[in-house]
Amino acid sequence: MQLTFFGVRGSTPAPGAEFIEFGGNTACVHVELNDGTDIILDAGTGIIPLGRELISKKTDIHVLLTHNHWDHIQGFPFFPPIYQPNRNILITPGQTALPEHDAILQQMSGSVFPVHYKNLPSNIEIKPLADDVQSWPLKSAKISRLKMNHPGNGSAFLIEADNAKIAYITDNELYPPYKKETDFLDFVEFAKNADILIHDAQYVVKDMPTKAGWGHSIAEEAVKLALACRAKRLALYSHDPCRTDSDLKQLENHCREVVGIAQAPLEVFAAAEGMSFNL
Repeated sequence: MQLTFFGVRGSTPAPGAEFIEFGGNTACVHVELNDGTDIILDAGTGIIPLGRELISKKTDIHVLLTHNHWDHIQGFPFFPPIYQPNRNILITPGQTALPEHDAILQQMSGSVFPVHYKNLPSNIEIKPLADDVQSWPLKSAKISRLKMNHPGNGSAFLIEADNAKIAYITDNELYPPYKKETDFLDFVEFAKNADILIHDAQYVVKDMPTKAGWGHSIAEEAVKLALACRAKRLALYSHDPCRTDSDLKQLENHCREVVGIAQAPLEVFAAAEGMSFNL
């Protein structure tokens, strides 16, 4: 399978000269299976350039949404395939505390957006799953999910296909001050032996305690999880919109030093738009 980052920011887009190297679009990752199946993780502004690539294909598009916060759905109204007649777009919503499964469509209604979702020519299907469904087949892949620790909740996803494993755990607070939905050791089991772990690393130690409870993790905590689950690669993700290219390079180097102290074979990097891996 091929994995490509199209949006790596959390909270808001980050335009400007200081954000070019890692990119300023919000959450979106594209996974193309060897059988040609297209899976999209989240629909932040990164889905817009991805859509320009997918518009030339005729395959079904499968969207896995972690949750409905604005930075994870805001690109969808500008996603070119939704304006293609009869293009099939299948959306699996996250396990949010309020089950607003169609929030990604409702943003295209009323006075909020000029094109109403009911007037779109594509075939959009919202496919919520019963809360007790934790794994299901998607073409040649097995998809699993796990509740994450975030205000309003949501889902982490695991994609297993083509002899590879991708764990996508963003907007997740590993050690929240509120009641956990999922314990650290459960995340370890969920992402065990992942070829790549994509994990929230929005904060650094000096952000605390001000941002404790906001639903994101300190970068070193993501490293700890990657080491514990024996992931091959860790992609630091959901970058703070104020963190510049220089800041992210420093953070990346710091996390690599932590891995070096542990003498582990883990490859760690700050996710950047355009990064692609053939797994």
